[in-house]
Amino acid sequence: MPNPYRGLPSVDSLLRHETVSALAGQVSDDQLTAFVRAVINGARDRIGSGAVDAPSDAEVLGAELFDADALASEVVARVRQTSTPSLVSVINASGVIIHTNLGRAPLSEATIAAMEAVSRGYTNLEFDLDGGGRGSRLDHLDRMIRTVVGCESGLAVNNNASALLLVLSTLAEGREVIISRGQAVEIGGGFRIPDVMRQSGAILVEVGTTNRTRASDYANAVTERTAAILRVHTSNFKIVGFTEEASLGELRNVANEHGVLLLDDLGSGCLLDTAKYGLAPEPTAQESLAAGVDLMMFSGDKLLGGPQAGIVAGRRDLIETLKRHPLARALRNDKATIAGITATLRHYFLGEAESAVPVWRMIATPAATIEARAQAWRKALGVGAVQESRSMVGGGSLPGESLPTSVLALSEADFPASGSATSVAAALRMGEPSVVGRVEKDKVLLDPRTVAESEDASLIDAVRRALGR
Repeated sequence: MPNPYRGLPSVDSLLRHETVSALAGQVSDDQLTAFVRAVINGARDRIGSGAVDAPSDAEVLGAELFDADALASEVVARVRQTSTPSLVSVINASGVIIHTNLGRAPLSEATIAAMEAVSRGYTNLEFDLDGGGRGSRLDHLDRMIRTVVGCESGLAVNNNASALLLVLSTLAEGREVIISRGQAVEIGGGFRIPDVMRQSGAILVEVGTTNRTRASDYANAVTERTAAILRVHTSNFKIVGFTEEASLGELRNVANEHGVLLLDDLGSGCLLDTAKYGLAPEPTAQESLAAGVDLMMFSGDKLLGGPQAGIVAGRRDLIETLKRHPLARALRNDKATIAGITATLRHYFLGEAESAVPVWRMIATPAATIEARAQAWRKALGVGAVQESRSMVGGGSLPGESLPTSVLALSEADFPASGSATSVAAALRMGEPSVVGRVEKDKVLLDPRTVAESEDASLIDAVRRALGR
């Protein structure tokens, strides 16, 4: 019986194939050879699995069993798939302002410029320009955090879970930390506050009930092993009805009476009054500081509107202790992120966050302005209808809160033959640029609130292609 493996081309012959050799210069020789070997090995596996029938003697002697052109095309496809970045820009027309799956907060132009500027060459990241000696990357953010928040000192690590981990590992390892049972939350992706606390080495002590926890519950739980009381803001869900929660002021009194620390995990990192925009009040860093917390932790990439980061602010002596912990190095930010956080905080310092920070600009945009843009989209496309809807804040911030908006609604009459809302939404997602809307009641809804005006033309072109127009 003939050997089917004899029908496979050699690595050298496939490398010399004109389709494969044309890839020279697009990928290194070693990588191209590796792709060719992988394709040939895949063909060999298909033979071994019985997916390819054994050839006759004539086939083995007269020609290669596998079509060289087909194998060469497979090599090209693998190279292109690997070399094409999977992380791409997306137009967010979903109406969810802080969309976790779409990268949370878009950055301001000044923030992008600052990150680009320090990425082009060398910087004084850990160099003291005045003295000419070694400096610390942790010092660059300290002044801006102090100024904007009003605290004694501050630092940043790579996200808010890291900030909590650093604080507890440094200040409460092997000791008890008291938290309300209603605040032992899951923070997304299956990660939970109790898990982070256990990883830090702190001993979790839950008090109260899911819906009601009083200051006396915390006071009764304090022992000689207690290091801190931790308040965690439930920023990604809301409990309503028969509820009670101890205020930070009350917790400050308990902490003072028993000589323990008061820590506040604020979650989304709000620095502006959300009630001004018709939203529920969100705890701010300034309010936390005024209540007397020792340290607060919050995200940089949610309501703050900057790059991913976890910011710790509060007492200088505690911040200095955090800086000396080995985790501070493991969780540190790179130069671009430090520059980006600084630039974002500078918008608040200048009093221009509402107009310069995209998240706040979206929140502050009047409904009439959004309706006008939706009407302009409809006119340019000649299809769809403008209807009222709601934009969600999202991203673990202001749970359940939404803003009035107007959306362009594409319905069955606008879809291609045999098309559907699901297929059109998929075509928009898979297009270039990718456009992410939402599907409701067999309609594709596109919300201008979360689309930058500079993206309008691209979105209109993408919709035309998705509709086959």
